[in-house]
Amino acid sequence: MDVSVCRRLTVLLLVLTWVTGLIEAVSLLALGPVFTAMQTGNVLFLSFGLAHQGHLPALAAGVSLLSFAVGAVCAARLEGAAEARGRHWFVLGLSVEAALITVAAAIGWGLAPRYGSPAVRHLLTASALAVAMGFRNVTSMRVNLPGVPTTLVTRSMTALLGGSALGHDTAFGYGTGAWGRRAWAVAAMFTGGLTGGLLVRAGCPVNWLLLPAALVVLAVALVYLRQPALHCV
Repeated sequence: MDVSVCRRLTVLLLVLTWVTGLIEAVSLLALGPVFTAMQTGNVLFLSFGLAHQGHLPALAAGVSLLSFAVGAVCAARLEGAAEARGRHWFVLGLSVEAALITVAAAIGWGLAPRYGSPAVRHLLTASALAVAMGFRNVTSMRVNLPGVPTTLVTRSMTALLGGSALGHDTAFGYGTGAWGRRAWAVAAMFTGGLTGGLLVRAGCPVNWLLLPAALVVLAVALVYLRQPALHCV
């Protein structure tokens, strides 16, 4: 395995992890509260909403779950077909994701951030983002780079702690350099969320919150396209 190849792929996926943090900040703070990438939260939001506890609207969570499912199914079929034809399924998946985030930005053009009881345009914007994140989850799972899932850092944190000097568990890579990749994944998610939170606090309309994310995802796809096949384990 070429270490430099693995390092380049890791950097690209860490950038995508940062984008996830940004998008979830927008989803939760400006469109919801609703998750678009981390659907575990929506499953719980939906259950709490149906139980009429916590003042959490079930509609937004349900819309996001359904939209995410559509995105994941479409991504699996599209990327699988692209791979069978020998095409850049990774680039294709990210290109569609960037296009969907752009659609979300267009729907939310000039829309003021709103927390709680989202209006129709807020729901439609979140729906488009959830479809995009359905694509992202399929894309990142197909890459399957250990420690950098790009949409959820719970496993990365668990492996980081388990493989640290405190956890001392070789099953999590204790004594190897794997901890660095996991630590960077957690940091990327945090900084993405921080960036999104600061932009929402600054009062940016929804379109200006999302357009940078779309551009970054497209940039990652273009960078990958210029590289030889990147794969590492």
